[in-house]
Amino acid sequence: MLEVKAGALEASFEAIEGRDEDVAALRDEVAALRGRLDAAAVAGARAPLSGVKSAAFGDYLRKGAESGLEVKAVSGATDAAGGYAVPEEVDAVIEKTLSAISPIRAIANVVKVGSAGYRKLVTTGGTPSGWVSDSAARPETDTPDFAEVAPPFGELYANPAASQAMLDDAAFDVEAWLGQEIATEFARAEGAAFVSGSGTNRPRGFLASPNSAQADGVRPFGTLQFVATGAAGAFPGSNPQDKLIDLVQSLRAPYRQGAVFVMNSATAARIRKFKTSDGAFLWQPGLVAGQPDTLLGYPVIEAEDMPDVAADSLSIAFGNFKAGYLIAERSETQILRDPFTNKPFVHFYATKRVGGAVVNSEAIKLLKFSA
Repeated sequence: MLEVKAGALEASFEAIEGRDEDVAALRDEVAALRGRLDAAAVAGARAPLSGVKSAAFGDYLRKGAESGLEVKAVSGATDAAGGYAVPEEVDAVIEKTLSAISPIRAIANVVKVGSAGYRKLVTTGGTPSGWVSDSAARPETDTPDFAEVAPPFGELYANPAASQAMLDDAAFDVEAWLGQEIATEFARAEGAAFVSGSGTNRPRGFLASPNSAQADGVRPFGTLQFVATGAAGAFPGSNPQDKLIDLVQSLRAPYRQGAVFVMNSATAARIRKFKTSDGAFLWQPGLVAGQPDTLLGYPVIEAEDMPDVAADSLSIAFGNFKAGYLIAERSETQILRDPFTNKPFVHFYATKRVGGAVVNSEAIKLLKFSA
């Protein structure tokens, strides 16, 4: 009797253990399914712009359909103002074209900001030191001074238009056209603002900053140093290349690493004719595609917004613009479709906040054509 009861008890235990194993196996299957679903969701979130979203943006540009688009704030003044974020493909085209057209953007320090303004602290002097003996007292030294730089911002906008017939044409690549149109308009405005912008509702160009003939450490913070040619509106009659050497040497050695010349093509045409006493040209053309021309061993950037040579003109700049000039911009371009203002044309109003200013007045030098 005892053996029979013991056998039945063991059988009940085995049945319970079997159910526990089935429950555990079911739990493992559920966990694996959840893992696959989570992985698919993460992959979908990290994936580039999908065909559905890209098609939705194309429908918005062509027909004004707003389904499937994410609303973004356009105006920096109020958060309630609406617009539509340009897809990543169009923004990439704009950024690439800007670097090719706007030369100052390619050599300056460009930072992305998430707010309407940007501020930067700059030290205007180091910490002094002194020599003492082993047992002498250590008097207090001066502390470094700080200056705040706040580049002025402005709203950069473009308002290209296309006819509805162009948008209805299936062979017309509206995204590529929009990117090129906005990039061209933005680059034209940026190129002028970064060079000579007034700082009122736009960036302050480096030529609009105060300038003085005083050397580093003497002139006020934020004032650029210029080197005079000695002749009004011209280079000196003899040894004109010496003024270019003076301009280079006025820039301290740490800033010469990465320094460039900036001038327009008319000024470059004059300098390309300069020769040394043995007949060698100072200007060395780039021998490899994509390699810039050099002057006295430094690259030359041609910016057509630089002024022509004239009396008291600042026609040549030399310096390390990565250290000397700052461009701050919002990371996203905003675009708004307007099919009502100018029928039958459809306008695409694009905006972007951009600011700029000189942050280190010792890193940029100017050549002034004055006596």
